[in-house]
Order: sequence, then structure tokens, then C-alpha cells
Amino acid sequence: MALPNQTDEERRAALEKAAQARHARAELRAKIKSGEVSIEEVLTAEDDPVIDKLKVKDMISSLPGYGKAKVAKVMEELNISETRRVKGLGSRQRQDLIERLSSK
Repeated sequence: MALPNQTDEERRAALEKAAQARHARAELRAKIKSGEVSIEEVLTAEDDPVIDKLKVKDMISSLPGYGKAKVAKVMEELNISETRRVKGLGSRQRQDLIERLSSK
């Protein structure tokens, strides 16, 4: 797929928008890490573009005590693809994650 031809101004605006989105996701991960926001709150939120675009593995790894190996194990046991984003989770996967991660 060819990239659209953009003016320099359009390109700068797109880059700024992408940077803001990355910053917002980083803030969300920091809130998860500090306990300010729970996994249940994240997984039950509706129509939040910041949460929807967050990768599930990044969300889980934000939890204290979850490194790469533990995150991979949880995702494999719950049959969640490594590239899955929160918006792409099914209701059963969301419930399984809440049960698995809230018990810790």
C-alpha cells in the first residue's frame, strides 16, 4: 500500500498526533503500574481510544511483578495473540484476564 502524498504541514500534524497518542498510552501504563487504575477498569472501559489501541502484552507488563516470561505465559494460557490490542479482545478473554490478573 502506497503512502498518501502529504504536505509538510499534514505530515507534522500526523506526527504530533501520533506522539500525543503514544504519550497518553504511556501515562495509562504508568497509572496501571502505580495501582491508580486497575486492570478491571481498563478492560471494562468503553470507547476510549487510548485504551483501545493499547497492546494487551503492554497492559499486562505494566503490572508490578510481570516480566516478559510471565506475560507470555498468561497470554498463551488464555489464547491471546501477542499482537492483540485491548479493543480486539472478546468478552470471554476480557473476563478471563480480569479473573487471572485481579487475583494477584
